[in-house]
Amino acid sequence: MSEDNSITVDVVSDAVCPWCFIGQKRLDKAIAAAGDIEVHVRWRPFQLDPTIPPDGKDRREYMLAKFGSEERIRQMHARIEPLGEAEGINFAFDAIKVAANTLDAHRVIRWAGAAGEAVQNRLVRQLFQLYFEEGANVGDHAVLIEAAREAGMDAAVVETLLPTDADVEAVRTEIATASRMGITGVPCFLLEGKYAVMGAQDADTLADAIRQVAAAKAKGELEKVG
Repeated sequence: MSEDNSITVDVVSDAVCPWCFIGQKRLDKAIAAAGDIEVHVRWRPFQLDPTIPPDGKDRREYMLAKFGSEERIRQMHARIEPLGEAEGINFAFDAIKVAANTLDAHRVIRWAGAAGEAVQNRLVRQLFQLYFEEGANVGDHAVLIEAAREAGMDAAVVETLLPTDADVEAVRTEIATASRMGITGVPCFLLEGKYAVMGAQDADTLADAIRQVAAAKAKGELEKVG
């Protein structure tokens, strides 16, 4: 496959964002629908709420404080669940007991990227599944270490690095960069670092964007896209 027929998609995402999980599933479909275009996916950090303490908060109390009533929370979940089901996601919101701080999850995702694109993609999927389908606390170091192991990372290295400040500032800087770029919500798909698709768009929309950007890149006309 020629280099001209490949593009990079940076996905700005948070591990505790249900729309990002839906977006990941739709991106997979879009890549499959885009034909022979080689799509390289990289996951970039974003925190929906960086003020959550490292140990997390009781999710029920956190959601009540944020949304005001059980009814509003139920309505929000009821809107998301069928959309997830259509993508093969079994959202188990009631199983989630801890609203997690995701800074450490993003550090592990960053390290997974150094281990390779396939490893990073496996880890991101693993964290989404753990949090949304199993109710695991993705801020817990034991959970992160096991997820790293299952994704094919060197779990001993992750276990050694997590208690340190390794890459804390690097991740925070990336999150700040996303904010400066005007990204206020996730997921956001950045194609070739130039063309942004905001939100969990349907697979057809994402596939069209991938084809459009790949065609423009092949012709050397990328600055004209969008």
